[in-house]
Amino acid sequence: MAMIRHSFAEDVNQVLFEGNSYVKKVILNRPQKLNCLNHHMVSEMTRKLKAYEIDPEVKAVVLKGNGKAFCAGGDVVASYICMVAGHWSYAASSYKKQVVLDYIVATYGKPVVALIHGIVMGGGAGLSMNGALKIVTENTVFAMPETSIGHFVDVGASYFLSRLPGFLGEYLGLTGTKIRGPDMVACGLATHFVLSKDLHLVERALDEVTSSDTSKISKVISIYEHKPDVKQDGVYSRMEIINKCFSRKTVEQILSSLEREAEDREEKWILEAIKSMKSACPISLKISLKSIREGREQTLDQCLAREYNIFCHIKRRTVSNDFFEGIRAMLLDKDRNPKWEPARLELVSDEMVDRYFSRVDEDDWESLQLPARSNSVGMMRPKL
Repeated sequence: MAMIRHSFAEDVNQVLFEGNSYVKKVILNRPQKLNCLNHHMVSEMTRKLKAYEIDPEVKAVVLKGNGKAFCAGGDVVASYICMVAGHWSYAASSYKKQVVLDYIVATYGKPVVALIHGIVMGGGAGLSMNGALKIVTENTVFAMPETSIGHFVDVGASYFLSRLPGFLGEYLGLTGTKIRGPDMVACGLATHFVLSKDLHLVERALDEVTSSDTSKISKVISIYEHKPDVKQDGVYSRMEIINKCFSRKTVEQILSSLEREAEDREEKWILEAIKSMKSACPISLKISLKSIREGREQTLDQCLAREYNIFCHIKRRTVSNDFFEGIRAMLLDKDRNPKWEPARLELVSDEMVDRYFSRVDEDDWESLQLPARSNSVGMMRPKL
């Protein structure tokens, strides 16, 4: 009995809800798991955010994570175990809840301020990237590394990556490259840069907010804003080559273009991009590229609906077993030697890729239905 009580208490404390009458704080509290999101956390956050939105007293919501990560993504191992023990639809149901939460944050009726300190990847990016205000520090690290585990860039990434300058979204989505806080502000993934030592001051100032005016809250944050040190070898110094290579029509052409650049110049980031893409799941690369390209012309709700279709096909193994193989090789056995099938890019046909973008052929399957919302999604604007 004591063990059951302990387990329940652990569950309850995975998200903390604090704050005062005007400003509510939603605190991810699974630091030993880098605040990876699970079904319980998503359900609790959705319930609380809905309540805060209709409470006239509440003026703003702050999202943050305890420990060294904001949120390193969804708990893919737990999802994997559920599917292996049960049915793929368990994972689809959890994912649906997660993207509904992301959509609620993106269309929230009050300012949502994300304090993104430390790691933000996958599901953590989905939760925060479409919010109104995103504060980063010198210790923030952003990445979308899904193709390395046989998955694809999801949780709204085809929307927010496709809206980055030039073809930076394709570069980040296909290579899983990590970028830091200064570059996030420069390219529009974040709105404010503060030094980590001042983060507690920002949080204290936000506690005093009594208005839902986003511009007023932005000015409060700006008092502590620091000019980000965009390094000479940072992502912006690479844009000419990124645009030249990642504007190509196919993954094969992108890779060939990068290899030609590597012959002409010895730049570490180019070699790392090639290495990353060559080790990534071939079918995941092609799905991700097509998804980002389609996302550029679509609204957030259309992007989430398409990504839900793709997610379901991956989990039910419509075409390939690669996601399960990727989890085995990278996160469970950790031999880091996944056997992708198909193993090479040229073996992945357009027909195979297109199947992921079609409806799931099961009688009881339904496409994603998002809640009706009165607020539109704000556009990201790069600082540089």
